[in-house]
Amino acid sequence: MPDLAIRVHFVMGELEGYGLIWPHPGMERQCNRSGLEIDEMQREAPPGHRIADQCRVEVVDFPDDGSMRISHEAIYQALYIEGRGALTRNLTMCLRSGRPLRAPRARTRLRGKSFITDEVMIDKRPQGGSDRLEAGHWEGDLIIGLESSAIGTVVERKSRFTLLLHLPRMGEPRQVRVKNGPALAGHGAEAVKNALVSAMGLLPPPLRRSLTWDQGAEMAQHVQLKNDTGLDIYFCEPRSPWQRGTNENTNGLLRQYFPKGTDLSRYTADELAAVANVLNNRPRKILGWKTPAEVYQEHQSAHVERYVATTG
Repeated sequence: MPDLAIRVHFVMGELEGYGLIWPHPGMERQCNRSGLEIDEMQREAPPGHRIADQCRVEVVDFPDDGSMRISHEAIYQALYIEGRGALTRNLTMCLRSGRPLRAPRARTRLRGKSFITDEVMIDKRPQGGSDRLEAGHWEGDLIIGLESSAIGTVVERKSRFTLLLHLPRMGEPRQVRVKNGPALAGHGAEAVKNALVSAMGLLPPPLRRSLTWDQGAEMAQHVQLKNDTGLDIYFCEPRSPWQRGTNENTNGLLRQYFPKGTDLSRYTADELAAVANVLNNRPRKILGWKTPAEVYQEHQSAHVERYVATTG
């Protein structure tokens, strides 16, 4: 099919005579530094999507033959195969992105966290937790500060009772991390798992039913966390912070004590406990002007009484 071959060859830099433009103001300087001819750099190479669509519209010889079409991915892959996986310098400079390597868009869209499966997504969380009908369902997240310092925040959905996790650095700022070693910032998967086990492992079983988190890599050890605490772990959809609305609201309140741009590693575990105590003893309108500590204590007492009644 002549039209198709011509257009594909054009992208590969085999045709001349098209109008010349600069994709961005710095391209001319970049061209001069690289030693390429201006004619090579200025050529406007149409993107693969446009070529594929134009071929689809303009092909008249085989209007009913879908095999006589070409996708934009096939065009891009042909270019990269020609350069053994990476574009040559002159072709790279013709792309708006300027990237010498390419991953197919379909592959990047499907790429997810390997430690997350459908069974642990938020839609599998029990109705009692989603509707706040029962206590013991928690939401968690990290507050990130200067130099990648962090504090873990965990909030009980029904009472709004808050726990703060102390995540001290495991090395000096800007220290080079040992290959396959723990995250030096202190909020790697192992550090967060250990902090959650320490904070929640001693809670009464009825008050540690589930924990909902975003899809951060700090929860990569969620299976071990479940084994150590008995908590069912659930994950929100990507870029959906409203699915942890209670925790997001609490994090906003905590910024009064931990402003953005603060080195959070300088706070001790006792100081974090003091801030959590202040927050847990602040009356909330949504709780009928009770404090989270009062509501949480009521749930705890009710479970203790129920346990005594069933074992007495």
